Amino acid sequence: MRGLRYDRILAGTALALILAAPLGAQAQTSALEAAVPMPEQTALPPPTAADVDAATEPQAPETTATIPAPAVSAPGAAPAAVPAETAAAPEITAPPDPLASLDPADRPIAEKMRDLLAAKADKIFANKKERSTVDAFYQNRNLAPLWVEKGVVNARAKTVIGRLRSADADGLDVNDYKVPNFDAAQSPEALAEAELKMTAAVLTFARHLQAGRFNYSVISKNIEVPQVPPEQSQVLTKIADAADAASALDQFSPPHEGYKRLKAKLAELRGTNAPDEKILRIPEGPLVRPGMDDARMPLLRKRLNVGGDENSTKYDNGLVDAVKAFQKGAGSNPDGVLGPGTIAKLNGNTPPKRGDSIDAIIVNMERWRWLPRELGAVNVMVNIPDYQLRVYKDGAVHWQTRIVVGQPSKQTPLLHAQMKYITVNPTWNVPPSIVQNEYLPALAQDPTVLSRMGLKVVNNRDGSIHIYQPPGDGNALGRVRFNFPNKFLVYQHDTPDKHLFAHDARAYSHGCMRVQDPPKYAEVLLNIARPNEGWTAERIKKMYGSAEQDIQFPSAIPVNLTYQTAFVDDEGKLQIRKDIYALDGRMQSAIKSERGMVEMAQDRPKERESTSTTARARPQQPRTVGFFESFFGGGQSRPTPPNRVR
Repeated sequence: MRGLRYDRILAGTALALILAAPLGAQAQTSALEAAVPMPEQTALPPPTAADVDAATEPQAPETTATIPAPAVSAPGAAPAAVPAETAAAPEITAPPDPLASLDPADRPIAEKMRDLLAAKADKIFANKKERSTVDAFYQNRNLAPLWVEKGVVNARAKTVIGRLRSADADGLDVNDYKVPNFDAAQSPEALAEAELKMTAAVLTFARHLQAGRFNYSVISKNIEVPQVPPEQSQVLTKIADAADAASALDQFSPPHEGYKRLKAKLAELRGTNAPDEKILRIPEGPLVRPGMDDARMPLLRKRLNVGGDENSTKYDNGLVDAVKAFQKGAGSNPDGVLGPGTIAKLNGNTPPKRGDSIDAIIVNMERWRWLPRELGAVNVMVNIPDYQLRVYKDGAVHWQTRIVVGQPSKQTPLLHAQMKYITVNPTWNVPPSIVQNEYLPALAQDPTVLSRMGLKVVNNRDGSIHIYQPPGDGNALGRVRFNFPNKFLVYQHDTPDKHLFAHDARAYSHGCMRVQDPPKYAEVLLNIARPNEGWTAERIKKMYGSAEQDIQFPSAIPVNLTYQTAFVDDEGKLQIRKDIYALDGRMQSAIKSERGMVEMAQDRPKERESTSTTARARPQQPRTVGFFESFFGGGQSRPTPPNRVR
């Protein structure tokens, strides 16, 4: 019984499995069919006889697999879900490779440059701003090297290296520009480092060439000039785009004729091996005028290298012209008279040794770099140690005159400013320094001393004292003042002390410049600034009186107060002047030791303009005026005289 019952159980289980198999397959098929979308059902017409006949015709056996019909969705039902493995994947676009355009030999160098700019560039470049500029420059080039092509140093680099190694032609120090050794750089990393170091050297050279090696404040606080370095990105762009990279670099040197002459003279002195010139002394003796005879004439002819009869004792025209040229070059009155002063200069004006001349040239080339690159079609140039003022027009000397400059203890500053107007019959408002240091002590000793000098004393409400001198013949400023506002409160003006212009050395003022012929100077400037008004020196003199009159310029005229102890004259001769303010020694020391980043003008802290509400010593409408105006007296609101010129 047990065996029969067991057999029945097995048989029943097998039957159940057999019957269940079609149902499972049918369920799987239904599920698959349900996942396949079906077209919408359409109503079909009833079958015809032709359809029945076609159905009875024998059919050829099919050789392809039958595709199950897709399941039909019920009306209104949501679309069946598509399996994830059948959905289209979104297309992912790889970012462009910035180095793809590079030569295969340059690509590894560019990659190393990218790493260096991110990690070690601070050790290569002068500051973060320079590093940032260089980084932006190379990124714009897709990190293509500037000095390397196809893995080797290119022609641009060789040209620039040659220019850097001749930096001494511009009075610069070759050792300041560390040129990397590209030949020794074998790996991409070494070439990348050489590339960036070369870029740093070029930026340093361009900055030194245009603006100098250090800020002028290292030398003196008595200086305010532009000293503008080149924009670093422009340096790199100009060199990258130039057919001749060395010529592109040269464009950053000062464009002024005075600088170019000094550079040529520097090359000349370095290229000669001739012994230093020895001076032939002229014996002292009586004054000699043109046409006179004197036994010293043969010596004078040799001394001045003048042709003619070497045994003649006649002071002829050739000698007279040579003496005039010497007197002019020495800063003396070129009258052609051979007197004790001229003889003393002939004997004492020993040319400096070649090395000293070279040092003087280099110092003055450095100072040329501080000036504006564009001086203006019309400009005024003062050479302090030469005691000369020159008006330039279209690059040539238009007019010049003698001046008196500041004493060594009260120096005339080195300055760039804009002359805006001329004042006829100026009032002299005594600067506070002179009031405190000179006039108050004198007033304590003699209460009448200032009144005898024509000075007026005003006790201000705050307890301070204001001293001024009304217009007049005895006014310390004379009859004409030339105004260019500046923080040093200096200007150019007339003077009652005309005898000082006969001196060869004329450092007597408190810092301002006294002009020998101010009416003529005014005529020259006004005929340039206001050309259609017929200004003359006589017309200026007719304005002399007791009331100030300002003559405005429609456009300001640039004024540069310079310090040229070495310059080359129109005859090509090197002129050396006494270093009256001892600036050359400080410059030479700084050239050997000082190096610093010269900032762009907009990066420097702006100085506050001082203002003053000090009232003039006569009735006027009160207003806040500039510090310059409060002491110079020009440009203030005041009663307009009947003949005031604007």
